[in-house]
Amino acid sequence: MREYYFNCRKMAKIIDGKQVAAEVRLNLKNEVQEFIAAGNRAPQLTAILIGNDPASQTYVNNKMKAAQEIGINSCTKHLPSSISEDELLKIIDELNENQSVDAILVQLPVPDHINERKICNAVKYEKDVDGFNEINVGRLALDMETIVPCTPLGVRQLLKYYNIETKGKNAVVVGRSKNVSLPIAMMLHTDKSHHDRSMDATVTICHRYTPRDELKRYCQLADIIVTATGIPGIIQADMVKPGACVIDIGITRIPIEGTDKTKLVGDVDFEAVKDIAGFITPVPGGVGPMTVAMLMKTTVKIAKNLAFKKL
Repeated sequence: MREYYFNCRKMAKIIDGKQVAAEVRLNLKNEVQEFIAAGNRAPQLTAILIGNDPASQTYVNNKMKAAQEIGINSCTKHLPSSISEDELLKIIDELNENQSVDAILVQLPVPDHINERKICNAVKYEKDVDGFNEINVGRLALDMETIVPCTPLGVRQLLKYYNIETKGKNAVVVGRSKNVSLPIAMMLHTDKSHHDRSMDATVTICHRYTPRDELKRYCQLADIIVTATGIPGIIQADMVKPGACVIDIGITRIPIEGTDKTKLVGDVDFEAVKDIAGFITPVPGGVGPMTVAMLMKTTVKIAKNLAFKKL
């Protein structure tokens, strides 16, 4: 009977992050136009890019392009990798005090000689578009109004867009990064009595060192799996409950066998899992586009907060 079920069920519905992100960006464009028409200046986003890492440059360029498309003023401060921590802190402090700057983004990672946590905390929490300042992290943990990191915010938006029920469901978060996995876990278990963004799930956190048999056991119980380890194939078909929602945040570039080319893959064995899951995000084209869209959404939110002194 179980084999018959698998043979007859449909392939998972693909969660199209590109489509959802495009809709978010279009709505934001209209929102910005209305904000400006009401007598406010355009929201402003400043990114700090340190060094010449190609991936970081691409990420920042994509963010600046999205900002321009929506009507957000933006600029990038491109600094040498040799910059001292004190010099960087001074630049951040100047941006904090600059009333024409709404949102501040420090592209991570920073060079090894700079303390990443110190830099994240240096960005004024009201302007911290990434939500990495410890004040914003703490407010999130306490179910308070705050600035939420963009990738977790994108995951929540996708779940909401596709009407995926979270209340009373079992969710497994695979990964323990403080900027992605932990905020997702906190958001999934948020209590409705504390905040209207609640998701009310029962959450289990696993990671790359969770023994495979244990990871499998937890995932098989999960209605929702969110994975963000950067380990290709860590989530296999035998770990997924039929009909579960699988959100893949992991992204790794691997060689294509027999060629000199590469391709991007996620944490999930997509081809096998899509025949079991009820919903699944592709890589690329799933969570990735939502991260940039949510960055734009948060920039507009910050501009309004500062204009009306809400946060």
